[in-house]
Amino acid sequence: MSGALEVLAEHAAFGGVQGFYRHASESTGTAMRFAVFRPPQARERAVPVVWFLAGLTCTEENFTVKAGAQRIAAELGLLLVAPDTSPRGEGVPGDPAEAYDFGLGAGFYLDATVPPFDRHYRMYSYVARELPALVAANFPADPRRQSILGHSMGGHGALVLALREPGRYAAVSAFAPIVAPSEVPWGQKAFRGYLGEDRAAWARYDACALIRAGARVPALLVDQGLADRFLAEQLRPERLEAECAAAGLALTLRRHPGYDHSYYFIATFIEDHLRWHHARLHEEGGT
Repeated sequence: MSGALEVLAEHAAFGGVQGFYRHASESTGTAMRFAVFRPPQARERAVPVVWFLAGLTCTEENFTVKAGAQRIAAELGLLLVAPDTSPRGEGVPGDPAEAYDFGLGAGFYLDATVPPFDRHYRMYSYVARELPALVAANFPADPRRQSILGHSMGGHGALVLALREPGRYAAVSAFAPIVAPSEVPWGQKAFRGYLGEDRAAWARYDACALIRAGARVPALLVDQGLADRFLAEQLRPERLEAECAAAGLALTLRRHPGYDHSYYFIATFIEDHLRWHHARLHEEGGT
């Protein structure tokens, strides 16, 4: 490990290693935590990377502990990386006791421009630039073979990153993503707080707006539970469906009766997503 990384914990899992790490981030000006699962194949060679972006109130631990992804990642030879969802620490604004959907745990994977949030809330730069470089320098990750997925706010982040960074990710998928944040309460609150009233700035972090403006990815996989209490007001997958249809963008949108917004939903379908990513990462050069 590089001296820039602090190893918080490492655990043997499915022949690989599940680790938790901390480092000083230049992007956020804080210490940042993240999790990495190294599959057994990583002892012999660099392996493809799958990024997972978590949702509101989450940390790097939610996906790592609850999704059950390590077993299939070990089989397929995938390195899983899960960053935290916001900067944290003394002096970082945004008390979650006041608002779970803004501030700590709710970074929305953007670079804030409004004080005081602009000093630390630079999650887009962190996830798009700084953390990939750190992972590439310290783990057996193949930087040419990466893909990304996320849940809820993290689904928003995964879609936006894939649309704004063409050629970076071989695949993108999401569980219950916020697809049109400019049009729903969660996104509007976050965008006003972090970006002000500049709607052009909002559009740079809105998947539907990016597709409408010409951004493209090869294909999308989205799973949505129909018992999700946030479905109608906050998630609105039909908006993504309409934009993809208009743009001729291949979207697989699967609607699942009875499933809610929880990690039980993610755990049920995570194998489908990882196999979908593996197939596309294999097309980019094999595993």
